[in-house]
Amino acid sequence: MPAPKYMLGRKVGMTHVFREDGEQIPVTVIRSGPMKVAQVKTAERDGYLALQLAYEPCREKVISKPENGHLKSIGAHRFLREVRLDDPVELADLEVGAEFDISVFEPGDRVDVIGTVKGRGFQGVIKAHNFQGKRRTHGCMNQRGPGSIGMHSQPGEVLKGQRLPTHLGDVRATVRNLEVIKVDVDNQCLVIRGAIPGPRSGFVIIRAAGAYRARQES
Repeated sequence: MPAPKYMLGRKVGMTHVFREDGEQIPVTVIRSGPMKVAQVKTAERDGYLALQLAYEPCREKVISKPENGHLKSIGAHRFLREVRLDDPVELADLEVGAEFDISVFEPGDRVDVIGTVKGRGFQGVIKAHNFQGKRRTHGCMNQRGPGSIGMHSQPGEVLKGQRLPTHLGDVRATVRNLEVIKVDVDNQCLVIRGAIPGPRSGFVIIRAAGAYRARQES
């Protein structure tokens, strides 16, 4: 059975390519090397079907001792993620130590890409919530402030849910239904149309589009 369409990788950066008809499209390049199966979970033993996948070999000192013990059979890896499966047949030819790469994808496939948005630190309401700001006239001493948010005697408190200065970015984000433009097996790179979250060298997850929603609906 073929391996699941689920890969771990790192964002290389953005560029553009030309289609055969001359159309120029923006693309993101993702480097995703071979992954190894670290653990196979079955319904009889674990209560559900899943694969634990390890990516990016590293030194043992980089990860914790419990992780080293768990990955002893395949060696230390920096990233370990689990993907749920629906059909027991999908586990037929997969065992601990099995390896697969980006050849599971083909040009034209639709994928969801999960990454971590760049952290922007603590930001005010103009940058965080797109507030307009106040008039820049003589005497205005707080042009970028949020304005009045308090109450009089009734109810006498600030209501919950106000859009206030806050920490911006550094959150998990998913971009759905992107098109795979090219699969470069020799260099272990995926070329995907459009932008994805995260900085260069940021860790990302690529999965078949709609797989998670279909599982939730079932």
